[in-house]
Amino acid sequence: MGGRGFFVWSAFGVTAICVLAEVVWLRRSVGQSRRRLARMQQWDASQEESQA
Repeated sequence: MGGRGFFVWSAFGVTAICVLAEVVWLRRSVGQSRRRLARMQQWDASQEESQA
């Protein structure tokens, strides 16, 4: 690598960490969105029952 191995491998490592962090963040976000949607659906169903 012509003496640039440290730069190459550190850049590769930082990129890998960022990609993994993005995957974790997205999974967490999807989980939160699904829980929020479920709460909204429960609330909507309870509102429909109270109006009936």
